[in-house]
Amino acid sequence: MSIDNKVLNILLVSLDKTEYNLVRRCTSAHELWKFLILTHEGTEQVKNAKLVLLNRDYELFKMQPNESINNLYNRSLDITNALLGLGKVIEKNELVRKLLGCLNDEWEPKVTIIEESKDLKAMEIEELLGSLMTHKVKLNKKLNHC
Repeated sequence: MSIDNKVLNILLVSLDKTEYNLVRRCTSAHELWKFLILTHEGTEQVKNAKLVLLNRDYELFKMQPNESINNLYNRSLDITNALLGLGKVIEKNELVRKLLGCLNDEWEPKVTIIEESKDLKAMEIEELLGSLMTHKVKLNKKLNHC
């Protein structure tokens, strides 16, 4: 059995029934792979259109009223992972700055403290999230005790 046939078989057994039925007539691993790329990513024109829309979503990204930090981060991950899938990499420090910049006005004092006291180029996203979640817990505790 040739390497191409082995790879073709590996690809075929990894697909669900619907995709398997679509690609069953492919005679080489390369042909099957190209078909899967086209099916899942689309043509270059489709990828470019998706990239434009995702870039727009990223640029306009803002915290929703009453949104939790976890939900905000998960929404940002959806966008940045989709961008990554299309070849655009968002650097960690850019994501830290983006998250700080998209927070609601109620977060402004905390954002200022973080920006003035931390090296944002070296700050890990987990450190930022931890700091923001801790701040929210403290705010909630103060509100509940008043």
